[in-house]
Amino acid sequence: MSALRVSVLAYPGCFASEVYGVLDLLTMAGHVAAAQGATAPSYVCSVVSPRRRVVASGGSPLSCSALRPADVLIVPGFEAPPGPGLDAALARLAPETAAIREQAASGAAVVSICVGAFLVADAGLLAGRDATTSWLYADRFARRHPDVRLRPEELVVTDRGVTTTAAFSAMYDFALRLVREHDGPRVARGTARVALLDDARSTQAPYVDTDLLPTVGHGFAPDVMRHLDQEPAAPYDLAALARQFGVSTRTMLRRFKDETGRTPLAHLQAARVRRARHLLETTDRTVAAVAADVGYRDPGTFTRIFVRHTGRRPSAYRAAFRRGDGR
Repeated sequence: MSALRVSVLAYPGCFASEVYGVLDLLTMAGHVAAAQGATAPSYVCSVVSPRRRVVASGGSPLSCSALRPADVLIVPGFEAPPGPGLDAALARLAPETAAIREQAASGAAVVSICVGAFLVADAGLLAGRDATTSWLYADRFARRHPDVRLRPEELVVTDRGVTTTAAFSAMYDFALRLVREHDGPRVARGTARVALLDDARSTQAPYVDTDLLPTVGHGFAPDVMRHLDQEPAAPYDLAALARQFGVSTRTMLRRFKDETGRTPLAHLQAARVRRARHLLETTDRTVAAVAADVGYRDPGTFTRIFVRHTGRRPSAYRAAFRRGDGR
């Protein structure tokens, strides 16, 4: 099997750790493959840029080569400024979006890490595709790129040759998937063990911290969301909810979905799961008691919804994320 040509696109303000993190893991994978009998290098890696000089976030200068043909082009994330500063930051990276577009046109598989998805989307490669990004910036991404089918719960999403990942450490989930596809599961497992990485993660949902999410503003959907969030354990009654806001049930569903991309029930379920996560992390209440506290009489129904949102059963979630002694 020929060596895979992997390039990482460096640019001003990018995270240096995301430039080198995947490359370092691929280097480890090469050593694991050699220990298992491989006789030729699996990867040829490089850091490239359309610029002559690149300074990463934190002031770290990066050594870069000129753009070259690649089998895989990786676009790292960057220090995303708050508010309108994001638009200005992306506007300054026009040479990078052009380079991404050109590399994709020449046949490279494009991969974004974290908020690198903004650059890939600005290059026009995500329209009509499934994608993910950091949960912290998912709402801003969805508003900026409504033509992208965002799946913010996912760690790694690949759609027709374009891959996007969640934040920071998800670069390793992608890299292990790449190693698995290129060198086989045995090398991927060995690499994960050498690097002390979890090679079985499937979702970023358990890591969402709602205290860090932007505050919900005002408008039809935000007001409905705020109403549902006030009493998440109350029985869900679509007709009563619609009357509360002076609209028909059909209008409620249409307007809410137009503004958020989901239904009021889906938002309520997410709010209930957030509350349940907090109770599992900080109390000793049984799973059945937690289910009742957040509005589910049937623990089985609660468990199915909880697994769908977090990728873990409630007991497994508690074991992984319990805070202190629970008292």
